[in-house]
Amino acid sequence: MPIRARVNRMQWRTLVPAAVAAMMAVLLPPAVAEAGTPRESTPVYSYADAVREAVWVDTGLDSDRDGEGDRVAVDIVRPKEPARQGRKIPVIMDASPYYSCCGRGNESQRKTYDAGGNVVQAPLFYDNYFVPRGYAMVLVDLAGTSRSDGCVDVGGRSDILSAKAVVDWLNGRARGYTTRDGGTRARAGWANGDVGMIGKSWDGTIANGVAATGVEGLKTIVPISAISSWYDYYFAEGAPLYDGGPDELADHVESPGARAHCAAVQRELAEGSPRSGDWTPLWDERDYVRDAARVRASVFLVHGMQDLNVRTKHFGQWWDALAKRGVERKIWLSQTGHVDPFDFRRAAWVRTLHRWFDHELLGYDNGIDREPMADIERAPDRWTTDRVWPPRGTAPTVLRPRATDTAGVGTLGLRPVRPGSTESFTDDPALSETDWAATVDVSTPAKAGFTSAALSRPLRLSGGGKVTVTATPTTAGAHLSAVLVDLGPDTIRDYAASGEGITTLAERSCWGASTPGDSACFRETRARTADVDYTVFGRGWADLGNYASERTGRPLTPGQKYTITIDLGASDHVVPAGHRLALIVAGTDAGLIEPPDTRPTLTLDLARTSARLPVVGGAKAFARATVGGVREAPFEPRLEGVADPDPSRLVPGRRN
Repeated sequence: MPIRARVNRMQWRTLVPAAVAAMMAVLLPPAVAEAGTPRESTPVYSYADAVREAVWVDTGLDSDRDGEGDRVAVDIVRPKEPARQGRKIPVIMDASPYYSCCGRGNESQRKTYDAGGNVVQAPLFYDNYFVPRGYAMVLVDLAGTSRSDGCVDVGGRSDILSAKAVVDWLNGRARGYTTRDGGTRARAGWANGDVGMIGKSWDGTIANGVAATGVEGLKTIVPISAISSWYDYYFAEGAPLYDGGPDELADHVESPGARAHCAAVQRELAEGSPRSGDWTPLWDERDYVRDAARVRASVFLVHGMQDLNVRTKHFGQWWDALAKRGVERKIWLSQTGHVDPFDFRRAAWVRTLHRWFDHELLGYDNGIDREPMADIERAPDRWTTDRVWPPRGTAPTVLRPRATDTAGVGTLGLRPVRPGSTESFTDDPALSETDWAATVDVSTPAKAGFTSAALSRPLRLSGGGKVTVTATPTTAGAHLSAVLVDLGPDTIRDYAASGEGITTLAERSCWGASTPGDSACFRETRARTADVDYTVFGRGWADLGNYASERTGRPLTPGQKYTITIDLGASDHVVPAGHRLALIVAGTDAGLIEPPDTRPTLTLDLARTSARLPVVGGAKAFARATVGGVREAPFEPRLEGVADPDPSRLVPGRRN
């Protein structure tokens, strides 16, 4: 559907409420049919008596190359009353590779089944809450996982088309069967064809990928901590983020049966994703950003600004691509790491998600489309909103690093730097961004730090930035890191601790109806906080060998200058008055990127090095905030922050 047609559909919802109200009065149960247009679905259907069934949908692929088409398992929980009344209902769908191997949610819930093979426990609260409100919950095992045929291909055709096929089946365009290998057809006569996809991590990634196919019937997606391009999950401009690749991740989630006959697919995954960091055709297939123009669905995006698993570049580039194409969208950004909003803002999340699905799937004019676009967590459990995001008035602002008499300890400001000014550092793979930030005011050999004057008023940065570096290496290979730091005391969510910003409690709260096999009650959480002297809030990495191309690396010539621009992951951060803004440029960020084979010394040409940052209010705001400020270093020689990044928690597939 063209963008113009989508806009007209949204206008139609609000311009003809009387016609919608008349239709809804006929189609909706009495509990939600009112004199005007209904504004909220209510729990009028029996969850205990819900229909629970399994269907196997033909994907149209033979990814395991056994000569037979792949079928993916689809577990369905839906209210029985609408079908008896001759009414069709919308679908909320979560397509996942984790239902049997790893579990979903903070309590790692897995699907359970009765003797007939029908789902008893559907993980998470979605079925408990939404089925009584007139939605069907559909849980899809991705190809090669749990009860599905085929092979996992980590975001490629098999992953995406196995989920897309279910949307097609719900709209009568694909074939479903009552068994995995039988010939009895199953039809979704109870569904009205309108689908909303939701999921965290890989699940949300599948929602992004299916939306990028432009499939008809997918009305909205809610990607939580989701990947938008799989290359950017494994590499940052040539620098490896992990020491493994998608073949290892496929092996992590595949069912035993799939693992036994998908060796060829895993071999292709390994061969197609060389550890050189070069962009290959495999990554083209798994880049959903390039297909953003095909997205018809609205998007409600949620991400942790301290997510060091699915890093923040993913939501930033996806959001920007959708914005350019006029896609209806909404965003929540938290201070957490890789955490579901159900576990950091539960009541508000359930309420907002309910209203979002009511609006997008039932067509209720509940006003959510006219409310602020963005919710941003400013401090633990303290949120602000913005009418649009990034907010109006945000402008790229070029800040320049300047050397001082102390090696590696410089200043950051608007003025150009004289030619010939340099700073040097030597890569130390044992040190991380926390080590650099803790000694930003101390001359240390492994980093170059540049700080603004103390701010006289708050300074907000909103969106993604870029750091352009001109560097001369002493070896044929070098990695670079650039980080932004808020220097000043604060209390933040402890994103580096276990839980990534939350603590799980013994108490439970209930969200929907329960059965003996599927409880709607989940363990409560609270914010886990840390008192810090600094906060790292922006990060980016690159292999200097990618200076000529983001897609292909080259050997470096020692002693020669190279210029590269490092993308900083998107964020939204306010540096308070009295704090300072710091830019640190260094080598390997321990725990977050893999080191090169050598330990180069790099000399920065400061006249050709700069940071282009998204400052709300632009250069004038920065100038006003720093005028008259002092640059005195804190008394403490070492600042305290959160713990170092923990590589053991950043193995792909963990903490999902």
